Amino acid sequence: MSPRRALSVFAQAAVVVIVVSLVVGQYLGQPVLLSFVETGSMVPTLDPGDGFIAIPAPLAGGIGTGDVVTFDAQEIEGGGLTTHRVVEETERGYVTQGDANPFTDQDGGEPIVQDADIVAKAFTVGGSVVVIPHLGTVAMAFQSTLESVQTWLAVTFGTRSFQGTQGLAYILFGLSIVAYAADWYLTSGTRDRPDRDRSRDDGTSVVFVLGVLALVLMATATAAMVVPAGTQEYGVVSADFESDNPTVIERGASEELEYVVPNAGLVPVQAYVTPASPGVDVNPERVALGGRDEASTTVTLTAPDETGYYRLFVEEHRYLAVLPPTVIDELYEVHPWTPLVAINGLLGGGIILAGLLLLRGEPARIRSRTSRRKTPFYRRLLRELYR
Repeated sequence: MSPRRALSVFAQAAVVVIVVSLVVGQYLGQPVLLSFVETGSMVPTLDPGDGFIAIPAPLAGGIGTGDVVTFDAQEIEGGGLTTHRVVEETERGYVTQGDANPFTDQDGGEPIVQDADIVAKAFTVGGSVVVIPHLGTVAMAFQSTLESVQTWLAVTFGTRSFQGTQGLAYILFGLSIVAYAADWYLTSGTRDRPDRDRSRDDGTSVVFVLGVLALVLMATATAAMVVPAGTQEYGVVSADFESDNPTVIERGASEELEYVVPNAGLVPVQAYVTPASPGVDVNPERVALGGRDEASTTVTLTAPDETGYYRLFVEEHRYLAVLPPTVIDELYEVHPWTPLVAINGLLGGGIILAGLLLLRGEPARIRSRTSRRKTPFYRRLLRELYR
């Protein structure tokens, strides 16, 4: 592959990665590398449709006044991911506000934002957010088109399997299979000719298709691990009296609740349920589930000494049990995202290796060049359609 061709492929791949990361981030409710704003609440820092680099909260370090954060809002625009600036830190959490808004989110009824609510922090240089103009506009247009296609497929075939993250994986998988089948059919007639083109055969098309299949598998696996997990919120009232309501607790006292971890898939899962705020204890913190199975653990909530309403959190991480439990334990101790990376590497690398062995049957060959050029793909396609 020539340097010019390699640069072109790299540029196309970069565009695909950018758009896919934005769209998948919206599906998962968790920014993936990049995010964007849809409204004008952050003008002049971010205009509607502007994108920015989103650093995941576990990697962003501490959150402080002046940081622009993406958090899971309860009331703003009906709830969902919101990007605003932290304007004050309190003992109970953070006060946030859009740069263009005259009042804070909490003055408008949004609960105090806690660490467990924050999913990402905007990357800054010299205290200013690094803005990618109009990136979100492109992503929203692509997402709208994709959702229309998914809806059409769901209606046409009478199934909801084509919708959501799972449907996106099906569509990408189908397109990659069609692309490989078309390439194989259009080139099959020239493989056995004595005078066939002797240009470089470096296996680019096969590697590309296998790469797409690997990405689809990793996206599906990531969705299976990330979507059912997340943060569980408990609204606790610290009261001066005892109550039969398990979330109305006498101040200083504790209440035990059952936390159920279901597994709707066929692949076994290893889950970790850990406290994400003071006043919470979990025992045991690790549970193992088989396919189509469920398990439970005990969450103990302790009411603060001061009466009032408090939000307590439990955080769940789950991983497909394709690695030994002890290996997942060690990786989890390093960082909760480490097992995710390792499992995706195993699945993606495995499908590429297996595909190279099964689809090609031999390593890529380097053939001598001749002056005759290879017929472009679109011409071969037209020739097959109209012959």
